[in-house]
Amino acid sequence: MKKSAFPSGLFTLPTLGTLLTLATSCVQTPTIDREDLVSRHNVVLTEMDTLGSLTVGNGGFAFTVDVTGLQTFPETYSLGIPLGTQSDWGWHSFPDTSGYDVRETMALYRVDGRDIPYSVQMKEPPRSRQAAEYFRVNPHRLHLGTVGFLILNEAGEAAGPKDIEQVSQELDLWKGEIRSSFKVSGNRVDVITVCHPEKDMIAFRVQSDLLSTGKIRVLLRYPYPSGRHSDMACRWDLPDRHSSNLIGEIGQGATIERILDTTKYYTRLAWSPGTVFSRQGEHSFELSSGSPSMEVSVLFTPGDDPGVAGDFTRTRSLSQRAWKDFWMSGGAVDFAGSTDPRAGELERRIVLSQYLTRVQCAGDQPPQETGLTYNSWYGKFHLEMAWWHMVHFPLWGRTELMEKSFAWYPKAAANARKTAERQGYEGIRWQKMTDPSGADSPSSVGSFLIWQQPHYIYLAELCYRDSPTPKVLEKYGDLVFATADFMASYALFNREKDRYELGPVLIPAQECFNARTTFNPPFELSYWYWGLSTAIRWAERMQVSPHPQWVKVLEKLSPLYARNGLYVPAESVPMAYEEGTHMHDHPAVLGAFGALPGNPLIDTAVMRKTFDFVWENWQWEETWGWDFPLTAMAAVRLGQPEKAMEALFMQPRTNTYLANGHNYQDGRLRLYLPGNGGLLTAVAMMCAGYDGCTTPEPGIPRDGTWRVRWEGLLPLP
Repeated sequence: MKKSAFPSGLFTLPTLGTLLTLATSCVQTPTIDREDLVSRHNVVLTEMDTLGSLTVGNGGFAFTVDVTGLQTFPETYSLGIPLGTQSDWGWHSFPDTSGYDVRETMALYRVDGRDIPYSVQMKEPPRSRQAAEYFRVNPHRLHLGTVGFLILNEAGEAAGPKDIEQVSQELDLWKGEIRSSFKVSGNRVDVITVCHPEKDMIAFRVQSDLLSTGKIRVLLRYPYPSGRHSDMACRWDLPDRHSSNLIGEIGQGATIERILDTTKYYTRLAWSPGTVFSRQGEHSFELSSGSPSMEVSVLFTPGDDPGVAGDFTRTRSLSQRAWKDFWMSGGAVDFAGSTDPRAGELERRIVLSQYLTRVQCAGDQPPQETGLTYNSWYGKFHLEMAWWHMVHFPLWGRTELMEKSFAWYPKAAANARKTAERQGYEGIRWQKMTDPSGADSPSSVGSFLIWQQPHYIYLAELCYRDSPTPKVLEKYGDLVFATADFMASYALFNREKDRYELGPVLIPAQECFNARTTFNPPFELSYWYWGLSTAIRWAERMQVSPHPQWVKVLEKLSPLYARNGLYVPAESVPMAYEEGTHMHDHPAVLGAFGALPGNPLIDTAVMRKTFDFVWENWQWEETWGWDFPLTAMAAVRLGQPEKAMEALFMQPRTNTYLANGHNYQDGRLRLYLPGNGGLLTAVAMMCAGYDGCTTPEPGIPRDGTWRVRWEGLLPLP
């Protein structure tokens, strides 16, 4: 490890003591030594930590390993950070033997004198309950196969975790590779693991005398999917439900065809001379060597063309080059020299969050909340989380990474339009919980969310800010307008109050409300105002007339509802604070003037008072990982940099960042990538500010303990 750039004892979070006061230095300067900045946060493990699993990947494919550098002990890590092999394209559906129709999941909700169908989870009748469960489970993301070691101890038995000694493992962030060393029965094993930057392929080199004695071998195993809500997506007890066919073995390579019901994919292996390949079971294959060194590459690929696996040396070189290019591009933040005891930890979280989001969230689809590591919500992705997964990329000067998954939206637009038509709205209603096809998943919560709707406009606007050209306007304009069409038609006109309202039926970002009665949540109102305003600007840029309904709704949209000088979580719950209700889950009221800029619906003085009330009274133990960056962004816009920094270091469990940089939530969500993405977005604002901000580094405390250098960051809207 490189020497710390922070004063001794100040890298983590010790008890606050007397600090050396230095002149505040918050300067944007292009002199950051990026290799030093990144490398001082390499992850180093010296023992088996089931929450410390490390990952290599390329954004649309990821491979997570234990301390052996491969996936040797998946069962041991199943309740930690699981050892997944997942890709954007790897999906599967169980056969529908009952002929379910999504219309069986529809329930009618009365809105403004008409019945609107929503796809929900119903307890009765049983057939509807079963149909909803089927469409929630299917399709689900696949675990493509485990690649691990079979290690024999001195007794000739399969070694377990307790047989692994003298662990030394390092994730080299600058090179994007994992170097692992350990001993078994006194014999050392060295492993280097890398991922190809473009192919869904891992490559590794193993060096050990145990290879030549046959006491360490590589074992490739294939599971059948479990279809469970949150797990490794593996079942090993159904061998008859799938097939693993060896369809080619030539020289130093082999091809395995995988068939799971109607899903088919391939594994292409390549190995160094002296390696012996053999089948060990119906769904397992082994690689052994009489040499003390072995190199292997494993390519996972869909389609009829299995592709060609490359060699380890070439793959390693390509990986190193790609990671250097990544780190040398875009933004960087350096806190070296700061004496605030939190500075080193914040820098660590920033660097590791960049790595993790690059590995897990830069593919051809929006990522699931647990990325490409293990399944949550059956492996499906949530479009309300797209903001937290994707916005940071443009703010850190890497718009092209966001555009990869943003390109998926047109593929989902047809189903989004069908939903709007079915419900009697104009335009397109973007999905909440969905899959590569853009199908809606029945949900008693998700089906009523609306805050994912303006995301498309927000993401398109970031693309335009990066490249303000007619080409960008033409590329995204149609869906910007269709998105706004739904927003305008969704708003209900209250003739008595002469205003447009949102809901009911609605569940806001703070998901602890009754859909049938909730209306006018503050974050959604603010987002509707921003989204429609921005759509009108797009029409002006494209020299076309905006839809008249956009303008009508914008002019008469309800203001945020306040009681006793505080903005409440929704106008439908005016007594929430007095009654002590709705003070948990996401503090989304702060998002109205945090993630989003101010607008005429908001009184800044009321929002400042609301912020102070939420800060002191919210049930922070019942929040999520992105709530802390959300709070920090509100503090920045309100001119409270000390509170912004404090928000990033609140102590609830859901704000935990593990040794590998993952944002831990609970036993179900041991990693939560919206937290990492949110952190990067908040830090961009804290350094580069937002439109109209004249204060340099508006989120950095000016108490003399912070020295900040940054470059390549962009302000938020």
